[in-house]
Amino acid sequence: MNASDTLPERTGAATFHGDPLTLLGPALRAGDRAPDFVLVGNEMKPVTLRDALAGGTRSALLIVVPSLDTPVCSVETQTFHKRLGALPATTAAFVVSLDLPFAQQRWAAANDAPNLTYLSDYRDRRFGPAYGVLIKEIALLARSVFLIRPDGSLGYVELVKEISDEPNYDAVFAALTG
Repeated sequence: MNASDTLPERTGAATFHGDPLTLLGPALRAGDRAPDFVLVGNEMKPVTLRDALAGGTRSALLIVVPSLDTPVCSVETQTFHKRLGALPATTAAFVVSLDLPFAQQRWAAANDAPNLTYLSDYRDRRFGPAYGVLIKEIALLARSVFLIRPDGSLGYVELVKEISDEPNYDAVFAALTG
């Protein structure tokens, strides 16, 4: 039995060029408890939800992209990078993908976007199913944004319906300051 066989499936929760995709995992909403995670950061070291929240002293903005090496993901990540100055001082921003950490760092250097923290789910592949953003058909993460408050609750959740579209940046930043 495959681990994905026991996960909830949400057919049509996302699309790619209008074609329906199936997301594995729950549909998280603002107010839900953020699922714990262990992702891989710089130098191949694990990063947990507790680490991202700095032990409950800050919020964490998780910018989830299918792959940094695609045009929309690249534009989205660059846009968030350019807007980092608008983040409250008590919020850290993280880009999450299934890209290898080496590829994430290469992309950050090539695109002059070093001020975001890049995290990979390549090793355990548990983040996607826990956050309900693993795309069954292509085994990538769906474009989404999660704001996790210092207490571990979700303050904002956006699943971008069409994965070739960008998120609503203004809504994300409004949630950060609201």
